Amino acid sequence: MTSRPHGIDGWGFPNQEYAPEPYVMEQAPRCALVVTPHPDDAEGGCGATMAKWIAESGTKVVILMCTNGNKGTGDRSFTPEGLAATREIEQQNAARVLGVSEVVFLRYGDGELEDTHKYRGEVVRQIRRHKPEVVFGIDPYRVTSHTHRDHRHSGQAALDAAFSYAWSWLDFPEQIAAEGLEPHQVGEALLWGSERPDTFISINEQHILMKAAALSQHASQISARTASQRLERMTEGCRLQGERCGVPFAEGFRRIQFNLGTDEWWLLNR
Repeated sequence: MTSRPHGIDGWGFPNQEYAPEPYVMEQAPRCALVVTPHPDDAEGGCGATMAKWIAESGTKVVILMCTNGNKGTGDRSFTPEGLAATREIEQQNAARVLGVSEVVFLRYGDGELEDTHKYRGEVVRQIRRHKPEVVFGIDPYRVTSHTHRDHRHSGQAALDAAFSYAWSWLDFPEQIAAEGLEPHQVGEALLWGSERPDTFISINEQHILMKAAALSQHASQISARTASQRLERMTEGCRLQGERCGVPFAEGFRRIQFNLGTDEWWLLNR
């Protein structure tokens, strides 16, 4: 493993051979905000982690659902309006299975999520409302593969809201003046769907069962597999992630520590 932090070579460029030691994260936060593009994405990405933290540490978990998922079907009997209503109910049911405290629905159209000032402000609002130490999202950066446009925009907005805006009273000041919110510094982001996960949450078979049960609530999306097939597939996926870090089962993420307000942060951003 390279001795330089963050995979930076002597010229300040990314070191392509950089492979960080896997880190098993043991400390659960008081609060986590999950910024997710479509109903069922969060359960697939960090469902077992949500189940573990809520059940074992009392973590308050809030899901910010960015789109209504109104185009996520091949069934032509659905209308977009009908599918959106169905998927919102499914998401609420999945959240109840895991013990999620709240689901906030932004209801953007599926495939219509854009990186706008308004949208970033909506993510900032939820950070300031709930004051999470950890923000979850989909990793927006891929090298060897591609991903849905909404996935990229939701992941990027989660990072930008936490790193660039939520902590500053000069950004979205109307939330402070009119809504009584206060700036908040997020400690870190955990990004699922990463090609190079470096941080892992150790989980057990019960957490995987809860992840599978939550995903089973999204009936409009999962008819191709039986419940036992889904559980088998998820168990195998979590086993493979566990192999990366030396535990029986895990969920893997790319971790970004924001270090807001530190000397390092000021040097990089001012």
